[in-house]
Amino acid sequence: MRAALFVTCVNDALYPRTGIAVVRLLERLGVDVDFPAAQSCCGQPQYNTGYRHESEPLVRRTAEAFAGHAYVVTPSGSCAAMIREHYPRIGRRAADEGRGPELAGLADDLVPRVYELTEFLVDVLGVTDVGAYFPHTVTYHPSCHGLRTLGLGDRPRRLLAAVKGLELVELPGAEECCGFGGTFAVKNPDVSAAMGADKIRAALSTDAEVLCGADNSCLAHLDGMLRRRDVPLRALHLAEILAATEEDFPR
Repeated sequence: MRAALFVTCVNDALYPRTGIAVVRLLERLGVDVDFPAAQSCCGQPQYNTGYRHESEPLVRRTAEAFAGHAYVVTPSGSCAAMIREHYPRIGRRAADEGRGPELAGLADDLVPRVYELTEFLVDVLGVTDVGAYFPHTVTYHPSCHGLRTLGLGDRPRRLLAAVKGLELVELPGAEECCGFGGTFAVKNPDVSAAMGADKIRAALSTDAEVLCGADNSCLAHLDGMLRRRDVPLRALHLAEILAATEEDFPR
């Protein structure tokens, strides 16, 4: 099986280890991974800020970059939700307004081929035990796009529960937003920080060593707050846990 990695601009710029972890994980499971170099931002920042027309070239670019790939896998519920939820709307509006009649077709062709990482692992590959080893106590924060838009459900937790050496503890108020929300954090910094503080308090109450998530945009927000507090809890993307093996923890 072959799959294309849509690494996202956040991971490319700030968290390359997450992209590397996805490749390592998928290859260990027998998947040949392609990386189309033409990929760039999915257009979510522009679209969410109200610049719909400016997001249209990025819809076209993304669709063309991943043309011909049966599976497009991304370690970001936020970006997967942007493509699956909003690309068809953007395409239809562009066609209705006469700015790009082909955009709707490009969007509709791409959408069913895009999978968030945990969806691909559980639904396509049919695995929950990926052969990982991670000897730490972990609590999981489900980001809003994955939880509410994609409906990831218990897929991430099932994958974590199968990791050898990992103790998974429940996060109080897990379904509450962390306060990041992309440009929401910029436009409403006080509210965003207060929501983040609530999430950090909940995470610290678990006595976990790692706060895990499937979206580095939310984890960046939470990790920044953790570092300022200098507490013994670190934020880590789910892919980096699932990619880990006993070789990464020599005794």
